[in-house]
Amino acid sequence: MSGRVLSRIPKSWVLLACIGLLALNLRGPFVAVAPLVDLMQAELHFSPVMLGLLTSIPVLCFSLAAPLASLASRKFGAEFAVTLTIVGVLAGVLVRSAGGPVLVVAGTVVIGVAITVGNIAVPLIIRRDFAPRRQGTAMGIYTAALNIGSFLTSVIMAPLAAATGWRLALAAVAVLAVAAVVVWVLAVGPRTAFLAVAEDDADAPRAPAARSGWITFGLTAGFGGQAFSYYGVTAWLPSYLHDELGMTAAEAGAASSIFQILAIVGGLGVPFAAKYMSTTAVAVTLGALWLPVPVGLLLAPQLWWLWSTSGGIAQGGGITLIFIAIIKLARDQASAGRMSATVQGLGYCLGAVAPPLVGFVHDSSESWTPALLVILVSVLTFFVSTTLSVRKVPKGR
Repeated sequence: MSGRVLSRIPKSWVLLACIGLLALNLRGPFVAVAPLVDLMQAELHFSPVMLGLLTSIPVLCFSLAAPLASLASRKFGAEFAVTLTIVGVLAGVLVRSAGGPVLVVAGTVVIGVAITVGNIAVPLIIRRDFAPRRQGTAMGIYTAALNIGSFLTSVIMAPLAAATGWRLALAAVAVLAVAAVVVWVLAVGPRTAFLAVAEDDADAPRAPAARSGWITFGLTAGFGGQAFSYYGVTAWLPSYLHDELGMTAAEAGAASSIFQILAIVGGLGVPFAAKYMSTTAVAVTLGALWLPVPVGLLLAPQLWWLWSTSGGIAQGGGITLIFIAIIKLARDQASAGRMSATVQGLGYCLGAVAPPLVGFVHDSSESWTPALLVILVSVLTFFVSTTLSVRKVPKGR
C-alpha cells in the first residue's frame, strides 16, 4: 500500500486502521510468554518467581513508566511517541528471543516501557484527531484490538513453538510490529513519524474549566479495581477450573479464553450503548456484568461459561469506558496526558499486585473462597468508583 493510495482514503479511516494495527502490538508480545513457560524453563532454568516476572514485568512498567510515557508524548509529540512504541516493541521482541536469561529479561523490560508509551499516546491521538462524536467508537476499536491481539497470540504460540521452537515463536510476534511501523510511516509520513515535536498545549477546552481532583481519583480507583479484577481472574481462572471442576490444563486454558475473547464485545459495545444511555447507566451495566464473576464462581461454579462470558464483556467495556471518560473530561491535551498517566500508573500498579496477592490468599487459606472474595472487593471498587466518576461525561452523539 503506497502513500498515494493512503492519501485517497479519508484521514480518519486511515488513522483508525493505524490505531487498530498498533493495538494488536500492545498486549500480544507479553501475553505470548504464558503458553511457552515450560519450554523456556527447560532451556533457561528460570526459577518459578522469575517465570512469573516475565509476565508481570510489563504490567509493572505500565505503572512505573507511565509518568515518563506522558512526558514523552508531550515533549516529542504523539506521532513520534507512537513510532517509539512500535520500534521499541520490535526491538524488545527481537532481543527477548535472541539470547540467554539476561536478554530475555532485558527485552521484556523494553517491551513493557514501549507499550506504556503507546498506552498514553493513543488516547491522546484519539482525543485530538477525532470529532467528539467519533471518539468513543475509536476508543472501542482500540480496546477491542488490544484483546484481539492477546487472544490471537495466546492461541498460536504453543503450536508455533512446537513447530519452530520457543525462540522463533516469540520472534514471530515482530511481524505485527513491522506491519504497524510500515503502515504508520506511510500514513503520517516519514518526517512526522520520526521528527520529535512538542505537543501544542493551546488546545481549546472541551470540558468545563472547573474539574476537581476527585474525578481523577475516582477514575484511578475504578481503573485499579478493573485492572486488579482482570489480572486476578486471568492469572487464576484456569487453576480454579482445574481444582473445582477437574478440568485438564488444556481444557481449563481453552475455557478461560472465553473471558478474554468476549472483551471484544464489551470494547465495541460500550461506545454504541453510550449513544443511547447515560454514561452512569453504562457504568452500572458493566458493574452488574462484572459482579457475577466472583459471586457466580462461588455459588455455581458449574456455570463458569456464563460467568466468563459476563465478565469478559465487562472487562472489555470497563477499560473502554474509563478511557472515554479521560478524553471527554480533560480540559486539554496536557491535562488529558496527566490524567491518563495518573489513572493508568496507579491503576496498573494494583493490577500487578493482583496475581501474587490472590495466589497468596488462596495458598494461605487452602480454599478459593477467600481469593474470590478479594476479587469481589476489587469488582465493587470498580463498580462504585467508575459509576460516580463518569456522571459528567456527555452522552455520545
